Amino acid sequence: MRSPIGLKIRNLRKSLDFSQSGFAKQVGISPSYLNLIEANKRDVGGTLLQRIAANLNVELDLLTGDREQRLINDVEELFADPLLESLNLGPEDARNLVATNPDAAMALYKIYRGFLDARAQAVAMSNRLQSDPLFSELLHQMLSQITAVRSAAEILEDVPDLEAEQRQRFHNSVSREARALSDVAQTLIGEFERETVAHHSVTPMREVDDLIIDEQNFFPDLEATSESLRNEVLQFGGFGEVSLERALLQKFSVKVERAAEQWNQEGAVLGQFWFDQTQNTMRFQGNCTMSTRQFQLARLYGELSAEETLSKLTNDRRLTSHNSRRLVYRALGSYLAGAICLPYAQFLADAQQSRYDIDFLAQKYTASFEQVAHRLVTLKAPENKGIPFGFLRSDPAGRLTKQFPLPGLQLPNAGHACPKWAIYGAFRRPNEVVRQGVTYPDGSRYLFIAKSSSKRAAAYAQVPFYTSVMLACDILHADKTVYGEGLALGNAELDVPVGPTCHMCIRRDCEMRQEELLASVDSAHEVRTPLVARKFDIGDDAEMS
Repeated sequence: MRSPIGLKIRNLRKSLDFSQSGFAKQVGISPSYLNLIEANKRDVGGTLLQRIAANLNVELDLLTGDREQRLINDVEELFADPLLESLNLGPEDARNLVATNPDAAMALYKIYRGFLDARAQAVAMSNRLQSDPLFSELLHQMLSQITAVRSAAEILEDVPDLEAEQRQRFHNSVSREARALSDVAQTLIGEFERETVAHHSVTPMREVDDLIIDEQNFFPDLEATSESLRNEVLQFGGFGEVSLERALLQKFSVKVERAAEQWNQEGAVLGQFWFDQTQNTMRFQGNCTMSTRQFQLARLYGELSAEETLSKLTNDRRLTSHNSRRLVYRALGSYLAGAICLPYAQFLADAQQSRYDIDFLAQKYTASFEQVAHRLVTLKAPENKGIPFGFLRSDPAGRLTKQFPLPGLQLPNAGHACPKWAIYGAFRRPNEVVRQGVTYPDGSRYLFIAKSSSKRAAAYAQVPFYTSVMLACDILHADKTVYGEGLALGNAELDVPVGPTCHMCIRRDCEMRQEELLASVDSAHEVRTPLVARKFDIGDDAEMS
């Protein structure tokens, strides 16, 4: 099949606002012949194709069609998948998609390849579970021990007149089987973890999260670098936006510009801030808050000053792609900025003295709630630690966009969390701190602290974009914070009963359940059922429904 060179030429010509007749004259052919080329009804090559490429100001290989032809074949493979059979998409559809929107075609095919990889891994794991004698034996042991524990517990509960010796024997049995069950579960988990490491395949963002989590979100080299960089800035007066601006100008000749209104470039609205390397200028939109300006100036100063340190940390074998290294470099640059703006020892002392009052700390350091919360999670120096916190951020749709886990605290890897969490309640009370004591189904208890706020000052015609940030700590640390005041920390019955997310939660009486438990073996977790109970079994029993 002829590759869509003509369609590519037409799209590029139109993007440059060239008329068909005018462009035909430029390349030395008739408008009718150009029309046939653009309709993909005539082959084109040689010097004519070179003239067309030169007048369109593009590289010749963008027009030859080799790259597009490979992509067409890939998309045809995608459209031939049985899952898409009902859509009746064929080779012509693939060719038109690549010709009119090659980036979308490439994105679609990458998603398809990811789906194939995930499906292959799922099939392999399913086969492993079914055929591997180790998994089979471990699961059989777990079921046997669970049955034994349950039987002994039922006897202890249902038979009140057991003799002391018999009761002790059943207690010993429960304890023995529970220990054995724990050992088997640990073995099973270890086997799964071994499989995960052996078949590691994750997205760049997941690689970034894994690296930061492996380092416990604490980077001593960046902490040490931040101290020297902050001292440099202090030479230009007290630390702040003005001194950062002076330091950037003196050391790197970087200018700072602030817009009175929105900047835009070629019709596209830019972000709140960006560094124009061609002009060596840091630019801020008019709606950018003071805390954001200070943080981003510190980030720029850090990236320009500590390029060697950041590059060394980014050159990590756990990062397997260009994208993951780029994302880690950005994340570490933000870490360094936070350490410059919120110096470890001083900030930790102020946090402890204020009993971790986040709004107070934000006011003192000209920082946002999120910046302070993020810094609190990194206070993990072995000789001088703060309260261990977990960190979560959610967008208005409830999707978790960033997280740093806390050991023991169950968090979903992605998607949505438990609807009862304070991180969602904060959206109903923007710019206010929401706190709650919570209890998980396993009895573990935590303090949740959340606040929803906008990162930018919205103009009258703009809709502010709110995000919600939440910190979580073990309930044992709650009395060290201002947020524990007035909570019944010693009474778990007054906590909010929560779970990690609906399909991972085993609570049977939750009125806010929206999803069924993934591992449900009975009807206790079924949602959206018919009013009249019916069986929906497949096979012989289906005739009874």
